[in-house]
Amino acid sequence: MISKILVANRGEIAVRVMRACRELGINTVAVYSEADKDAFFTCYADEAFLLGPAPATLSYLNMDKIIEIAKASGAEAIHPGYGFLSENPAFSRACEKAGIVFIGPPASVLELTGNKITAREEAVKAGVPVIPGTGECPADFSVLQDELGDIGYPLIVKPAGGGGGIGMVIARNDNDLQRALSSSPEMAKKYFGVSSVYIEKYIEKPRHIEFQILADTKGNVVHLGERECSIQRFHSKVIEEAPSTALSVELREQMGTAAVNLARSIGYVGAGTIEFIFSEGRYYFLEVNARIQVEHAVTEMTTGIDLVKEQINIATGLDLSVKQEDIKHYGWAIECRVNAEDPLRNFMPSPGKISGYRSPGGVGIRVDSGVHQGYDIPDCYHPMISKLVAWGIDRNEAIKRMRRALSEYIIVGVDTNLTLHKAIMENPRFVSGDLDTDFIAREVSLLADMQKVKERDKPAQIRMSRIFEELS
Repeated sequence: MISKILVANRGEIAVRVMRACRELGINTVAVYSEADKDAFFTCYADEAFLLGPAPATLSYLNMDKIIEIAKASGAEAIHPGYGFLSENPAFSRACEKAGIVFIGPPASVLELTGNKITAREEAVKAGVPVIPGTGECPADFSVLQDELGDIGYPLIVKPAGGGGGIGMVIARNDNDLQRALSSSPEMAKKYFGVSSVYIEKYIEKPRHIEFQILADTKGNVVHLGERECSIQRFHSKVIEEAPSTALSVELREQMGTAAVNLARSIGYVGAGTIEFIFSEGRYYFLEVNARIQVEHAVTEMTTGIDLVKEQINIATGLDLSVKQEDIKHYGWAIECRVNAEDPLRNFMPSPGKISGYRSPGGVGIRVDSGVHQGYDIPDCYHPMISKLVAWGIDRNEAIKRMRRALSEYIIVGVDTNLTLHKAIMENPRFVSGDLDTDFIAREVSLLADMQKVKERDKPAQIRMSRIFEELS
């Protein structure tokens, strides 16, 4: 059994992993950059070691330094969390070479899933529906037009190694497509190191639905149901929930089976998600996320299964603790990602000192946070403050609890997207379950609604600011 784990990440996910370790009786090692020297996760861990300067390339992406610290501290395993090195096959391979357990899929799987063209090909082999499109784009435009056949516009050009919407370009005619084929490969090379791009039919206003999977080293694979992740901004998720309002019992079973079949066919090991685009009653493979997800908490709240503990147990060689027929779903859970950013100014990041902080609580509320009062949010990483999760017996109760929790959440000193979450929770379309990935961009009332929320909350914010000033 593993007795010590190094957590190669920061913020709320580092704390989340360490909590699971503490319950399992496993000691933890934190690694941190100079920007995070006073962060909560460095205090929560049993040991903490400085990685280097603030830039991620010199700290959280420094594979050699992380492995060096793991060996020096006696850590037998490394949990990468999400982001940074979590889906890097070179890091997985380096851990294996150093005799350290990488808590995640093997390098061979990470290489396959990290390239969206090969992942798409594997989905086809596994019989999972895919969006009509191409493999790697040929250089000759006339050849490409022949390959596209009668798919028709609009189309979307995507980097093969991409993520987060970077390098994705929508084309609605030949001129758009030719421009996209000039810009997208350059962007892909800059951000992902690989210039390969491919094309798919662009589906207008789809829903984004993912299935959580667990797979052990013995070939056992299960799914834990779906999460609806359609509320996004700039292709980045903002609100997630489980289950989805869009799926019938039959569709849920079909998509869950497809997810399990694909995971089994590629030899997946660990926790991950098979992601789908859903439109007009049909689903299509989108990608594999080969790591723990930011939004894993909503699945934990509706199944009672600790996904991080399962990751650790799988990494030690244990069988899955559950079979498919054992997995039951209870109630509804919604997660709001709370970020230090101003949604009224095009989501401009708002780094700085949190001068006042009080998180919500009560029945059915969970807060996964990496901050505290007096903490300085750095300007060099994603500005996530916390994940706020509300559970209810049904969606209506979950929404009401989320509204209550949002009203209790006090964050003074930095701008946050709490106003956006409050506005969405009161939005009639959201409440009815009418969701799509363009919801925030197209819902014209949101801007005015956020302004109203801001004015409504202003007196309370002023009072709380004065209270925290007096306390300090």
